[in-house]
Amino acid sequence: MNQWVYEGFAETFQKIGIQFDKTYYESNTYLLGKDMIEEGLARGVFYRAEDGSVWIDLEDVQLDKKLVLRSDGTSVYMTQDLGTADLKYQDFGLDKSIYVVGNEQDYHFQVLFAILKKLGRSYAEGLYHLSYGMVDLPSGKMKSREGTVVDADDLFNNMLEIARAKTEEVGKIEDLSEAEKAKLHHTIAIGALKYYLLKVEPKKRMLFNPEESVDFEGDAGPFIQYNYARIQSMLRKARQQSFAWEPPMYENYPVLQNSEIELIALLIQFPAKLQEAAQKYAPSLLAQYAYEIARAFSKFYNECRVLTAETEAARSFRLALSEKTAQILANIFSFLGIAMPEQM
Repeated sequence: MNQWVYEGFAETFQKIGIQFDKTYYESNTYLLGKDMIEEGLARGVFYRAEDGSVWIDLEDVQLDKKLVLRSDGTSVYMTQDLGTADLKYQDFGLDKSIYVVGNEQDYHFQVLFAILKKLGRSYAEGLYHLSYGMVDLPSGKMKSREGTVVDADDLFNNMLEIARAKTEEVGKIEDLSEAEKAKLHHTIAIGALKYYLLKVEPKKRMLFNPEESVDFEGDAGPFIQYNYARIQSMLRKARQQSFAWEPPMYENYPVLQNSEIELIALLIQFPAKLQEAAQKYAPSLLAQYAYEIARAFSKFYNECRVLTAETEAARSFRLALSEKTAQILANIFSFLGIAMPEQM
């Protein structure tokens, strides 16, 4: 039964582009947690109640008393998480460990980190709970006990159908094979799903609308992917015409248009934006930055001729600027775990 479940998980994870380097099972960590509790009892970090259960008093750090081992000696979630934390450190010697878990477990992780600090674990200061808000659908809140949970595979298949319909509506992929179309639809669907979730600040509760997420014109993954694909199409045409676009020498720079200046001003922010997103544990900052770039490029593309620019220097400059825009968009989406299509 377990193997059947794991195979189903693996199929879904592969479909949405998620992979794990290592998986920890509770059966491998609860005994380690028990050893840590014995260690803590010997050092006075924990205390044993009259019924034999083991507790810790965290009132000195504005938390409550917490059970860490039942009276019959069986473990609780906290016991297992203590063991897992130690094992992860043994395996990776990590400086920072980020727990990506919903905000319903905020208190649990405050307690876990506090216990590890009291146990004197050197890695405890580097632990961080990336708490995220729950996701609702237009049909309402998902509740497993009431059977109103949406299956991940069903959600993705729905996204795939929307991506297929909207791509065909745009009608620019007639020259692709059926296999290439299927791959494109998959890329757009996954991009739409991930971007829609990641563009919202993690802590905020959000409403996910599948139809709204597959948008080729607004603040959505496909809009950004479309602008990337548009640049790739333009660069292919430039190569076919043997145009060169090495950045021109300073004295040959054309007089820049406002839309070019605005795009350049955004692009040079990439290192700072990336650092800020990492420091704040906020992928939403990168998602919104990608949208700002795509919107600025769309404006530039509509206002400035590229392949038919007024001068060779202007064409070369604009092609180089477009290529750099595509590179940065691809880098941002790579950090967000989203692929870029070469054609849309």
